[in-house]
Amino acid sequence: MPFSLATWNINSVRLREPIVCKLLQEEGPDILCLQECKSPVEKIPTEQFAELGYKYMIARGQKGYNGVATLSKLPIEDVGDKDFAGLGHARHVAGRLENGVVIHNFYVPAGGDVPDREKNIKFGQKLDYLTEMRDWFKASRPEKAILVGDLNIAPREDDVWSHKQLLKVVSHTPIEVEHFNDVMDAGGWADVTRNDIPEGQLYSWWSYRARDWDAADKGRRLDHVWASADIAAAGHSSRVLRDARGWEKPSDHAPVFAEFDL
Repeated sequence: MPFSLATWNINSVRLREPIVCKLLQEEGPDILCLQECKSPVEKIPTEQFAELGYKYMIARGQKGYNGVATLSKLPIEDVGDKDFAGLGHARHVAGRLENGVVIHNFYVPAGGDVPDREKNIKFGQKLDYLTEMRDWFKASRPEKAILVGDLNIAPREDDVWSHKQLLKVVSHTPIEVEHFNDVMDAGGWADVTRNDIPEGQLYSWWSYRARDWDAADKGRRLDHVWASADIAAAGHSSRVLRDARGWEKPSDHAPVFAEFDL
């Protein structure tokens, strides 16, 4: 059952319903995983999505913050969520397709502005969240699984516009990258995007603060598509829809796509 998948930090699904619909109409992924929905589940605008063929949704939400939602043309069964680091946040939901593939949709904490857990509680929460992800996947190594989402870390030197200038900036610090790699290793995850696009600068996020984000191009690759080792070879056709960052009232993230032949 081949299917296409996209992950997108939408930064308010209600505010940006028009561009979610634009993506669904123009790109038509079988599955769209959204993060930072900033909405209780019952207030996610599902009617228009259903009219476009996305009749299935599994989601976790809360008012004004966080939130993850997986929209699907394909039947998908809700198989739960985990509250990593006990934050009480809506940051994870998992669903199983009829072919048995489990899709994890994650929104890892951003971690605040200061990369020091003694001075910034949010940074400590981010590291703890990643540590618990590592331990969970180590205890139960994933099989026939895909993990997507805004993981809020750009791990490689070519995942940021300037490795040297961002080494002390949250999202690219060595300790975050170490935690990121530990999660990958513990679960035996493969980076589908970089398997497909192994070389060159690649970004999925550009700050709202830039006067001209496109010209400045000071991006980071914060959004990821992983696959468990047993199905990693089935992933292909990865891309970042950079144009979406320039749509009307955009998210500061662009969608990341992949296809799977399973």
